[in-house]
Amino acid sequence: MEDRPDAVYYPAIIEGMGMYGTTTAGSLGFALMHSFPHRFWNLTGSRKTKVVVQSDDSVHLMASVWDTETETILPVDVSVEISNSDGRVSSTNLWPMISPNMGFHYGDNIALPGEGQYDVTLQVGPLQTARTSPFNGRFTEGQSATMQFTFDTDETYNLEIRRLGDKAGTRGTVDLMDMEMIPEPVVPTKSELPGRLLHEGQSGDATMLVALVDGDHRFSDTEGPFLIVSPRTPYNRVMLPRMALSATLDRGGDTITQGTLQASLDPDLGSFYGMGIDELKTGDTVRITVETPPQLARHDGYETAFLDMDPIEFTAE
Repeated sequence: MEDRPDAVYYPAIIEGMGMYGTTTAGSLGFALMHSFPHRFWNLTGSRKTKVVVQSDDSVHLMASVWDTETETILPVDVSVEISNSDGRVSSTNLWPMISPNMGFHYGDNIALPGEGQYDVTLQVGPLQTARTSPFNGRFTEGQSATMQFTFDTDETYNLEIRRLGDKAGTRGTVDLMDMEMIPEPVVPTKSELPGRLLHEGQSGDATMLVALVDGDHRFSDTEGPFLIVSPRTPYNRVMLPRMALSATLDRGGDTITQGTLQASLDPDLGSFYGMGIDELKTGDTVRITVETPPQLARHDGYETAFLDMDPIEFTAE
């Protein structure tokens, strides 16, 4: 497809997805899904690399991990080890990625020796981001879960392919799939954000909501106002973890606060970025800078978005 916008767009096709199953281990939920192998793009810093389908790729294996108590999707590191009756056949780290119909998940193209039954162990590492007080002491250790699946080419290769026709290449996206067994990988609506909404901006086609929480709150161990930035995809509010953000507050031409917005996890906000500040006055200039775009692999429809992300600047009212 030529002339794709530097934004979220309708791809030419939407690949179907099948469910291998779900399980729990400790307080974590795991889901394992499959589709036919397809291309995607990895991102390292700001450098994008296309991953093409190899001749021995059998299946596009996908996973989702969440906290069963709060149904919060977890941005952790996920690896898989796959074996059959002959022993181990594959071991790899799954890429954190986003796609139009699934949103945020983990996945990769996997080569299998043939059809049949396989055991798969999903291993997740400890959460590497900060967490708010409801999550204190949680997700500090790795966890694993083992499932079985049967690879059947008739099942996987006959999954539905939706062709989007004239929509292909235009700005927009499809609705997320309705997966009853898996929490949606989305962040709250504008009205559901805590505190006071300061600004709604766009950067690299991502929507960036900026809010300020005053008084007693769960977001910091110290007292004082707390600045929250909640990035999300347009249209579907899909979470955008694995970014690096900073904030600068200017007053009367002088910089009064400058610092890193810490990547964090909260049961209500999901994945967000925040920092404590001394105060924010009317007329202060707030500048949010994207130091690193979302380090997520992207399926067709997302690979041109969230790359060149300009700073967001506004005046507090």
